Parts: sequence; structure tokens; C-alpha cells
Amino acid sequence: MTITDKSRTITAVRATGAASLHLDWSDGIAVDVDLGPVLGDRAFAALREAEAFAQVELGDWGHSLSWPCGVEMGADFLWLETLSATGHGDTRAFMEWRMRHGLSLSKAAEALGVSRRMVAYYSNGEKKVPRAILLACRGWEVSEGLGRAA
Repeated sequence: MTITDKSRTITAVRATGAASLHLDWSDGIAVDVDLGPVLGDRAFAALREAEAFAQVELGDWGHSLSWPCGVEMGADFLWLETLSATGHGDTRAFMEWRMRHGLSLSKAAEALGVSRRMVAYYSNGEKKVPRAILLACRGWEVSEGLGRAA
């Protein structure tokens, strides 16, 4: 599965369980995601009731999901959950690193000593992110004084 990175939006959503959703993405990817662990967060307490969770609606222009109780989840967050659900944990880890540090393709390439094209391949899931690159991401954080607790 190639994961494109072009203005991806959610085109349809439906609750499939007390804490799971079926998402259809604009690039044709369809996936079931389990949000059970996420609902443990205080911000999502209102969704712990299955009846409330089932009232999920597509947000404006497919960039989010919303519930009548006022809770929202952004498409970027849900895309990360989609990556995990589809076996692309390496791509998720790489994207989280880029997002955490606000790194463009060029800046990430410069930080890792690889081509911009390879960063794009890793970011869209076209190529598996090698373990050495994921370790380099952590090493870069440490060298920049941005280390985080594992």
C-alpha cells in the first residue's frame, strides 16, 4: 500500500464499536481504528459511553471528526492512528518525529543526511523506514538538545 501525502481528508466515518471507527480516506484507504486507548485521556472522557461515541460526524471538509458533546479529533491525529492500524508503525514514528520538530522534507533530509526524495518516500509510506533512520531521528534529537523520554 502506498500512502500518499496530498491533502488527505476523511470522506466517511461510522462507529463500529464502543471505541472503534471505520474511516474512509480521500486517497481510497479504508481502515478500522481502535480508539480505546485514546479515550482514556481526560479530553475524551465524554466519548467513553458507547451511545455518545456512536454519534460521530464528519467535520468541516473532512479535516476532523466531531461529536455533539463538543469533542473533536483532527484528521492528522487520525491519520497517525491509521498508519498504526495498517502496519505502518515505522512511517508513523517517522512522521511523529517530523511533526514534533516541525521539519519540512528538506529540513528532515538535512538533519538525517539523506536526500529529500528519500524523506518523501519514508513520509508517504512508499519505502519502509529503516531502523537506522529511526535511530538517527532519536540521535538528532539528542544532538540538538531536544531529547525526549522514551
